[in-house]
Amino acid sequence: MKYIKPLFFITIILGILGTATLVGIYFYIKPDLPSVTVLKDVRLQTPMRIYTQDGRLISQYGVKRRIPVELDNVPQQLIDAVLATEDSRFYEHKGIDPIGIVRAAINLAVTGEKQQGASTLTMQLARGFFLTREKTYIRKIKEIFIALHMEQVLTKDEILALYLNKIELGHRAFGFGAAAQVYYGKPLSELSLAQLATIAGLPQAPSVLNPISRPDRSVERRRIVLMRMLDEGFITRQEFEEAANAPVTARKHGAEIEVDAPYLADLIYSEMVEVYGKEEAETGGYQVYATAPSDLQRAAQQAVLRNLHDYDERHGYRGPLMHLWGDQQEATDAEAEEAKLTDGPTPRNRKTDWDEASLVEALKKIERIYPLVPAVVMTVDEQSVTTLTVDGEKITVAWEGLDWAREYITDSRQGNEPETASDILREGAVIYLRQQEGDWRLAQMPEVSGAFVAMDPDNGAVRAVVGGYSFYKSQFNRATQAKRQVGSNIKPFVYSAAIEKGYTLASIINDAPINQWNAATGVAWRPENSPAEYDGPIRMRKALGKSKNVVSVRLLRGVGLRETAEHIAKFGFEKDDIPLDETLSLGSGSHTPLEVVRGMSVIANGGFLVRPHFIDRVLDEEGELLWQTQPLWACDPCTDNDGEEGGLPEDDVEAMLAAQLNQNGVTTDKKEAEQKVPAPQVISAQNAFLVADMMRTGVRANGSWNKKTYWLGTGWRARNLLQRTDIAGKTGTTNDSRDTWFSGFHPDLVATAWVGFDNPNRQLGRATRNQNLINRNPEKFNWIGNALIGTEDGAKAAGPAWIRFMQEALADTPHTPMPIPENIVRVRIDRTSGKLTRRTDHTTLFEYFIQGTEPSVYVRDDEVIDPAVEDENETPEPEEIF
Repeated sequence: MKYIKPLFFITIILGILGTATLVGIYFYIKPDLPSVTVLKDVRLQTPMRIYTQDGRLISQYGVKRRIPVELDNVPQQLIDAVLATEDSRFYEHKGIDPIGIVRAAINLAVTGEKQQGASTLTMQLARGFFLTREKTYIRKIKEIFIALHMEQVLTKDEILALYLNKIELGHRAFGFGAAAQVYYGKPLSELSLAQLATIAGLPQAPSVLNPISRPDRSVERRRIVLMRMLDEGFITRQEFEEAANAPVTARKHGAEIEVDAPYLADLIYSEMVEVYGKEEAETGGYQVYATAPSDLQRAAQQAVLRNLHDYDERHGYRGPLMHLWGDQQEATDAEAEEAKLTDGPTPRNRKTDWDEASLVEALKKIERIYPLVPAVVMTVDEQSVTTLTVDGEKITVAWEGLDWAREYITDSRQGNEPETASDILREGAVIYLRQQEGDWRLAQMPEVSGAFVAMDPDNGAVRAVVGGYSFYKSQFNRATQAKRQVGSNIKPFVYSAAIEKGYTLASIINDAPINQWNAATGVAWRPENSPAEYDGPIRMRKALGKSKNVVSVRLLRGVGLRETAEHIAKFGFEKDDIPLDETLSLGSGSHTPLEVVRGMSVIANGGFLVRPHFIDRVLDEEGELLWQTQPLWACDPCTDNDGEEGGLPEDDVEAMLAAQLNQNGVTTDKKEAEQKVPAPQVISAQNAFLVADMMRTGVRANGSWNKKTYWLGTGWRARNLLQRTDIAGKTGTTNDSRDTWFSGFHPDLVATAWVGFDNPNRQLGRATRNQNLINRNPEKFNWIGNALIGTEDGAKAAGPAWIRFMQEALADTPHTPMPIPENIVRVRIDRTSGKLTRRTDHTTLFEYFIQGTEPSVYVRDDEVIDPAVEDENETPEPEEIF
């Protein structure tokens, strides 16, 4: 008894001390314990995913890859594998496993090392959410307290679901949904038992047990997982044998990108970061839907790439990137510099020094940018070459893919047409190839740049945007960031100002040279037409269609410089970018393609200034609508608003938006989102209609060839190729062809294409005649010949991109006549004088006028000019296109 009493007191004292110690430890770590609210509202750090309007994945942003899955959608075999391997008594314990703790304590006592952590799933989850992986006693104690706390506020299924979605599994995959995508490129539901067992074995050491970095260790770990499943009765012996002996099929997969549109994705990402902040945008699980459908975005990208390559081929071949064998003394300085810049492979003296495997490895060092494929020339025949690509494929390039490759001398000079393949390439040359309409062609990285924007004129939804040849080569978005001189693309806005001033489409302006002396500078300003041809008195419609420079200057003078500048600003152009001198009329102002397409939309939609936007809607990580973009609509009235009148003044619209919406023009109210907010009407519907109809003239052939009234609009090829009458367009070319544009629209779609060099001082130059291309298709050359030769301009350089895009975009769109607004009348006028006429022959035509502005005087018979009689001995030639 004498020992029992002291032992009893010692036990009590130790119990008190132990309890006090536990209480002390609890209060010590209490500040680090998560609150019940945090545990109840645990948010997975899910990446932001950006989709096209029709749900095709464009991009994914966020360091951690995560694809949340509901517990009901997780394969039972994966749950069995995880529980058997990590915590077989998960549904029996209260957050800590006493058996596991005893086992770990015995191991520590025997070995002196912390080899076993005795962590349950709940403890692993606690560590993953709130702690680190450091092996310290205080971290383990914190882990235990947090685990006990979690078991009190969360159900077992909630804890298991969080674990399956949270745990780190290597290669930046967090959660088993992401691991299935990263390692196998499939959803969890499609994985085999072997694959499920592989990823189930990753939580222990994801960096050294994953099947990509360490396939051997992964196979060993997979066998252990399968053995535990067999021991627990989850699988049969046959299933174990089949899965344990299955081959390793894992390889690294990125996000399931369906449409590669990085310029569009970057615009949307930047807007989301502006709204939510970088961390929240990248981890909040937002699903963002663009306004651009996948088919139009793809069409725009292909149109830009094809157009830039076409320009590049017209101006000659700059030579191979380098040579892998042959006489290196023949290699040009440019080749050597290119090899240095790309950190390319090291050349060897002879072809026999290379085998196919080493050639492929060498080609992998060459920068690969879609659609360019690195290749090496293996053999050179008379009019073809055989190549080996970086993918190990042997490809023969026929003469049709080589004959364009005249030597590039300058942007305005090309060498002679090649006659044989050896005039272009020799064995060992490292080149780029690309496919065009299924055939392989010799290619090179274009030095010229381009941009493209397409927009719905009714609500400003951007339907396609391309900021350059390759986002991976240059992240500078020329569609939204590059302010370049717009050239003749400004003229529709100048003509709109003239109509506002009282001019009509039949007004006669003198197309004659201007020679204005400036006494202050001692220099004469002599704006010229391009080409330098002058028609004398000319109707305003024809002057815009033929892009007469001096007429634009005269209209500016008739309206007034400041009045014209103020009118142009109504179309959404920044006032500071509008020059206050007469060069304004020729497009000396600099604007972005997005600004130009917005301005053109005013003409297309009847006079309303809509607001360009790239995001249609945003969903949260559960797929619930978070907010919907609320655009401005070109409507008057907007009948969807229960008869509410539209066309409000711009200041009133902005005030309304400030009250209803946040600064990004979005709403979280579904009913509010369905209502149409009217855009400000900045020009009248009549003004917009007349300018649009003039622009229709610019994309067609006009008059009669036989009656000598024939003339071409500067963008006539658009009408010829599209075979539509419901389109309108305007070319644009600046001095010395530094910037070229083509802007135009269908009633449902407006688009702008720009081509130029990033260096604004570099001219686009001219292309000389390539007889090889003419010989191949002489009939085609007869009507597009001047597209292949001569000085680059808006019609040649930018127009083809616009045309190819519209061919795709309008392929299934029925003909849509341009609606004629009220107070527009149509009368017959004399073709030359613009006066009323009673004649009905080829010397007359019908013209539109705003009611009350139509001519009131009839042309006299002695004033009528009949070109067919006056020039009956002459044969008219098609005019040079500007």
